[in-house]
Amino acid sequence: MLERCKSAQERWGGVHTLIDRWLQQRRTLIETYIRLRERGEFTPTDTPNIQLFAEMLVDYVSVGHFEIYEQLAHEAKDFHNDEALKLLHELLPEIQSTTEIVLEFDDKYGTKEQCNSLLEELPFSLQALAVVMAERFGYEDRLIEELHEAHSEKSA
Repeated sequence: MLERCKSAQERWGGVHTLIDRWLQQRRTLIETYIRLRERGEFTPTDTPNIQLFAEMLVDYVSVGHFEIYEQLAHEAKDFHNDEALKLLHELLPEIQSTTEIVLEFDDKYGTKEQCNSLLEELPFSLQALAVVMAERFGYEDRLIEELHEAHSEKSA
């Protein structure tokens, strides 16, 4: 997952500053996930880090929904790229379903009391979350790639 993130930054970095920052946010999110996953067993002393990760997840998906996808739609319209708009409308429901899982994770682990009561479940929740987020990153990469190709063609 981290290698795919690096690859996305290399391929699309510089296309748009907002997207660059978002891809960096994704990378930080993945690195934080990896550190958590490597912990194995969790204790209440891990709760602040778990809560921070849950907050980072919500921040990441919020930027996607309220900034990035909107920006991609505007750019697709500006470049008269109906295919990119079509792809955006096809993938948004898929992306939304991953957002719901992120919000469920935040509901479970976002508060100290709730998080502490579910520490035994956390490794399983992290594993399931990794699958969902990898799916989401794939959808997002497709959207960025479609838009990037449109920009490259128009610029050439």
